[in-house]
Amino acid sequence: MKIDGIDKIIIKRLVEDARTPILSIAREVGISGAAIHQRLKKLEKSALIDGYKMVINPRSLGYTTTAFVGIFLDASSLYSSAIKRLNEIPEIVESHYTTGNYAIFIKILCKNNDDLMHLLNKDIQNIKGVSRTETFISLDQQINRQIHI
Repeated sequence: MKIDGIDKIIIKRLVEDARTPILSIAREVGISGAAIHQRLKKLEKSALIDGYKMVINPRSLGYTTTAFVGIFLDASSLYSSAIKRLNEIPEIVESHYTTGNYAIFIKILCKNNDDLMHLLNKDIQNIKGVSRTETFISLDQQINRQIHI
């Protein structure tokens, strides 16, 4: 996908704030609002823009513990069934099939460490094929950004 300077400005403004008015961007780059809409449709169709979403602050809902968990499986053939079960746990917000030590690496948001311990012991470690887990609790998040265009 080839993007020009105007596309880059449109993307940067919407990544900064997806609610930025199209007409505001149009005035900034000196083209019509309709032209901005056409460019956005082109970028969406090319799959460069994957979607638009509102971002919720988990801390405002009481989720104060963020953890990353490496999951070891008894066999790689159990990956699909393990992912199906992990997907049923709402506190799991990301899942990655990885190389290295873990078959699966997940990100979890919990209200506190007690909830995390319960989730690990009662839900995740009881999934068929999970042989063990390794947990890393995040103390602070310093970087949270989109890829640079």
